[in-house]
Amino acid sequence: MKLIILAALLGLCLAQHNPNFKHGRTTIVHLFEWRWVDIADECERFLGPKGFGGVQISPPAEHIVLDNPWRPWYQRYQQTSYRLCSRSGTEEHLRDMITRCNNVGVNIYVDTIINHMAATGGGEGSHSSCGSWFSTITRDFPTVPYSAWDFNGHKCKTGSGEIENYGDAYQVRDCNLVGLLDLALEKEYVRGKVAEYMNKLTDMGVAGFRMDACKHMWPGDLQNVFGRLHNLNTKWFPANTRPFIYQEVIDLGGEAISYKEYTHLGRVTEFKYGGKLGYVFRKWNGEKLSYTKNWGEGWGFMSSGEAVVFVDNHDNQRGDGAGGPSILTFWDSRLYKMATGFMLAHPYGQARVMSSYTWTRNIVNGHDKNYWKGPPSFGDGTTKPVIVNQDQTCGNGWICEHRWRQITNMVQFRNVVNGQPFSNWWDNQSNQVAFGRGNRGFIVFNNDDWNLDLTLYTGLPAGTYCDVISGQKEGTRCTGKQIHVGVDTRAHFKISNTEEDPFIAIHVDSKL
Repeated sequence: MKLIILAALLGLCLAQHNPNFKHGRTTIVHLFEWRWVDIADECERFLGPKGFGGVQISPPAEHIVLDNPWRPWYQRYQQTSYRLCSRSGTEEHLRDMITRCNNVGVNIYVDTIINHMAATGGGEGSHSSCGSWFSTITRDFPTVPYSAWDFNGHKCKTGSGEIENYGDAYQVRDCNLVGLLDLALEKEYVRGKVAEYMNKLTDMGVAGFRMDACKHMWPGDLQNVFGRLHNLNTKWFPANTRPFIYQEVIDLGGEAISYKEYTHLGRVTEFKYGGKLGYVFRKWNGEKLSYTKNWGEGWGFMSSGEAVVFVDNHDNQRGDGAGGPSILTFWDSRLYKMATGFMLAHPYGQARVMSSYTWTRNIVNGHDKNYWKGPPSFGDGTTKPVIVNQDQTCGNGWICEHRWRQITNMVQFRNVVNGQPFSNWWDNQSNQVAFGRGNRGFIVFNNDDWNLDLTLYTGLPAGTYCDVISGQKEGTRCTGKQIHVGVDTRAHFKISNTEEDPFIAIHVDSKL
């Protein structure tokens, strides 16, 4: 009997590593700070047809509204209740978006905050996105309801009540993170309230949860909460399907808390991935693209089946949360497209691409003083809609990296080669590399300061292929480069180091 229970628990945990994609899709896009009505439209007009697997949405719960600084992005991470009305829209908008996205094969993953409520400096009043009254002074959130008894103040052993030493696991998990009121997740009542919130979203049709600040919660408390979650809605998912769980755990090494404490509960964000990839493509610290032959576990990353990977995220593109100068973002568009192409071509990890908005940066001593800037908004603080231009780019301050041809086409490349082995590696011992994915796809990079001009084994069937970076296949023609693969699977590649995008990708669905 013990073995049966153990096997059942193991199956439950492993199920939470599965993103539950529909129709062979493979990739998540984070539509950071988008309104629900815009996400619903984007699922129908673009994400569904283009083969994206799912959307990570911003936290949907009621949050504080801050005036100083003015409506920052991080106010979404300071909840005042679990009512589903936020800067992105109402509960009705949210429900409509979940339904419409599911109906076109696109999953919804919710950025979920259960470690804390609003920060100590939030004061008291009704300055929240639904108008609910709260007090961070008395730790009173009557709309939930939570009172002072539901927070960890009594457990924290620091004089300030804040985390003062990241080498002390008890501080990291029992004290306030930058002033955010730390919930007592060991309490049955708090666990019940958190599970009730997550189950409402599960029943509405979401496919899983990106769990914020997991390093600051005890794994046992998380396991208890995850065990209370409902199976996914059978309108869109097979019976007995468990929610996908991916946990934000920043572990760059050298701290008291390891990602390994969380991998049995679900996937974990591999923050080393984007930092190292940035060093490789920037060619800093002597790094070379040729060194990525053993990319993944060979670089000291967690195992592929445990990892969620990304070039950048909403935190580190601003220098927050395991940021650093090496992180590539839309500001570095040429290298960013190459790094994202590499991530999407490589089999390691569950890939997530970023979709950002722009803001006016103010870099002082390497730090952006405007890192706090919220999404494009009108004078009253309401978020501007995402406008799609005739050339398929976005307006109103939205960057929409996921719509860049090179990134969209590499998302499709990842779908086509899914499940195929990493194969046919070639490098020049510098920054020109190529690799295949079985007999379904092949990609070549030139990040050197000289031209690439050579013939390589691709592993692909003979024929003429459209490069999906310089263009794509449209009907019976290529809008960009053509690559001819011979019966011996070899093809000739020419990439100038001065090209806008010095890489080429072909796959069996881009064959004429």
